[in-house]
Amino acid sequence: MRMPPHAGLEFALPVAFHLAATFVLALTGALSATRRHYDIVGVFVLAFVTGLGGALLRDGIFLGVEPPLVMRDWRYIAMVVIATLIGARVFERLDRYGVAFNLLDAAGLAAYAVIGTQMAMASGLPVLAAVFVGTVNAVGGGLLRDVLAREEPLLVQPSQFYALVAASGAFAFAALRGPLGGAIAGTIACVIIFALRLLSVRYDWRTAPVRKTPPAGD
Repeated sequence: MRMPPHAGLEFALPVAFHLAATFVLALTGALSATRRHYDIVGVFVLAFVTGLGGALLRDGIFLGVEPPLVMRDWRYIAMVVIATLIGARVFERLDRYGVAFNLLDAAGLAAYAVIGTQMAMASGLPVLAAVFVGTVNAVGGGLLRDVLAREEPLLVQPSQFYALVAASGAFAFAALRGPLGGAIAGTIACVIIFALRLLSVRYDWRTAPVRKTPPAGD
């Protein structure tokens, strides 16, 4: 059977991008812990699970990669440590950078969703399972953060599009990877995720509860 002309090209990003995305996600975890007045250990724990939790779930539970890829490069842990220190020390000064955080968060969401899906497909998982793994890779850290902070996870509440955006882009990548190759499909999927995420923030697009709260007195 003839292979598509781009079948050998896989989606890839410079390691600096991965490190930056890890730092931004870890910083959101550190800020969450600082708001709760955690000590430095608690700040590090929330930064760690938020920044690297999705990748650890991907490798440890779904793909069986030992040791997890993010544990093989010391720079990922370094990003978490730096995020911990910054989140603990300059908490009050970071609100002004909300736009930059949204941009970087959207970029990290896109990259992690596509890379997780690609790794799952390369491991032989079917498309729907690969899309699920890619989505977990993208949003798993935030889920673990909320669980450890003893909050109802944002992932399961009516909120701005996040997991749905990641899943949509992961599915687009899985569908386009065969005919277009991983590099082109990954780029398209990342653009879809990035754009949809920013649009959901800009226009406050939200999911709705399955069961509406009845009016008072009903």
